[in-house]
Amino acid sequence: MSSSSDNRSKINSYHSDDDDGASSANTSDDFVVHNLQDVTSIQSDREKTLGLARTETKKDLELLGVTSARPPPSITAPPVEDPIFPEEYGLETTTGLVRAKTLESLGRTKSHKSEIKDDTEFVTFTIGDRENPHNWPMAIKWLYTFLLSMLVICAAYGSSCLSGGLFTINDKYGVSTEVSTLTVSLMVLGFCVGPLLWAPLSEQIGRRPVYFISFGLYTVLNVPCALSPNIGGLLASRFLCGVCAASALTNVGASLVDMHNDTRGIAIAFFSFCPYSGPVFGGLVNGFISVGTNRLDIMIWVNMAFAGVMWIIVSLIPETYAPVILKQRAKRLRKETGNMNIMTEQEATPLSFKELVNTNLLLPLKFTITEPILDLVCGFVALIYALLYAFFFAYPYIFSKLYGYKDNKIGLMFVPILIGAGLALTTTPYIEKKYKELCKRRKPEPEDRLIGAMIGAPFPCIALFILGATSYKHIIWVGPASSGIAFGYGMVLIYYSLNNYIIDTYAKYAASALATKVFLRSAGGAAFPLFITYMYEGLGLQWASWLLAFVCLAMILVPFGFYKYGGRLRQKWCKEDYTVHYDE
Repeated sequence: MSSSSDNRSKINSYHSDDDDGASSANTSDDFVVHNLQDVTSIQSDREKTLGLARTETKKDLELLGVTSARPPPSITAPPVEDPIFPEEYGLETTTGLVRAKTLESLGRTKSHKSEIKDDTEFVTFTIGDRENPHNWPMAIKWLYTFLLSMLVICAAYGSSCLSGGLFTINDKYGVSTEVSTLTVSLMVLGFCVGPLLWAPLSEQIGRRPVYFISFGLYTVLNVPCALSPNIGGLLASRFLCGVCAASALTNVGASLVDMHNDTRGIAIAFFSFCPYSGPVFGGLVNGFISVGTNRLDIMIWVNMAFAGVMWIIVSLIPETYAPVILKQRAKRLRKETGNMNIMTEQEATPLSFKELVNTNLLLPLKFTITEPILDLVCGFVALIYALLYAFFFAYPYIFSKLYGYKDNKIGLMFVPILIGAGLALTTTPYIEKKYKELCKRRKPEPEDRLIGAMIGAPFPCIALFILGATSYKHIIWVGPASSGIAFGYGMVLIYYSLNNYIIDTYAKYAASALATKVFLRSAGGAAFPLFITYMYEGLGLQWASWLLAFVCLAMILVPFGFYKYGGRLRQKWCKEDYTVHYDE
């Protein structure tokens, strides 16, 4: 009889319409059950006719920590206006279904715009769900982290690959270096536009389809780059390459957050190495290709091969975005049960086209005008990124003028930047460890994220002073080249730290704030190559570097100033308290 009692309890759960999710009437009031066969038959008939399945009760949700207070949506949560169930994509339940009415019984109120019905059932992950990326084996997580990081390196490599052989463009199309420089600037400019397309699209169809579509296009677009009969076709193709490759720079960081929980800080630190090391590899490798072959197309075919391999690899990585995984599960459950009320909240209350445009396009642009704190922080990130691309044109001028080096040997001068960036990766685990210890002692503030930037901020300034002071013919090439170690070290720490600071300071609109960062950073990276050579010609090898060093010196005030006065500045300068949704 115990089995019969258990099945009777299950039937009761199908009628749970009161506040605590339990049956409002005994089963005997509606059915007369004489044996287990009758119970099974009734249960089966109800499932077939109504497509119902057992859902979480009010008590179940309370035991899982769900209360009337709605927590902030996670950084990677889909855009949903006034969500009633923001825990949906991170919560694991026993049944995998939560009724909207049960959430209302907990005190969750629905927006007046909401189309959610009382019998709507939200899909969640189940306990220990293998489809939940957070439950994947750690070895698999780090394998995917490495592969996705290589995707970022691939995109960044492509942006600078032609800087190692601009003379091949000049020779093929009969243009000046000023024009051939646009092949780099326009692709980086494409990095400004791409995020506006790929970031919102990934929230609708998932990370994996976006990688497949964008990198497929990026791979194919290398063909017109190599075969273009004129410079206009090359420049247009390079811009489109930047738009498509930007998906890696935009979405990989989000993919890592999709997978990592306690190890998120280390994963993001590792990721921070990639957007800055990739361009260095581009200049290094293609310096040898250009000098050895004197052919533009070979450089592009190599880039296409790299992109094609990464396209195939990333297409094999499973979907990591929880909302899309659950959306696919809801579709499967609707088909299996016939219950059309099973869905995710994103499906129940999709944003209109106007709301999507405002969130993904207008709000990031609005932040550049209304948020001085974000502008200063993004300005520092943009300066470091711009200096990296400036070196791809300053180094050829410096080392060819002092030592007569060609692009192959000039490419080797970038190796110290990689060494410095690698050294930064040995520092970030220590910073993460100290941050976690701080979180155990007290509630963290966004300014606690600035330690890495405070450590790294002086190093770009030091690097540029060394570069200027050693740019003399009587000093061996090791002097100016070694400045790259200091620059690479500071570069990665600054980006890693300020990226986290932006997320925590603008937690309520983290996606829009990060879009502002990508826009300003890419704009700086596109602009500096256009004038840096003129700057060194006009000011000389020493003062051109020292002028940039003084700019970096002034920017050191940003992390130190915000660390000390950030709380007061946020209250004074921010239009609202964006950290109200901050939750560590």
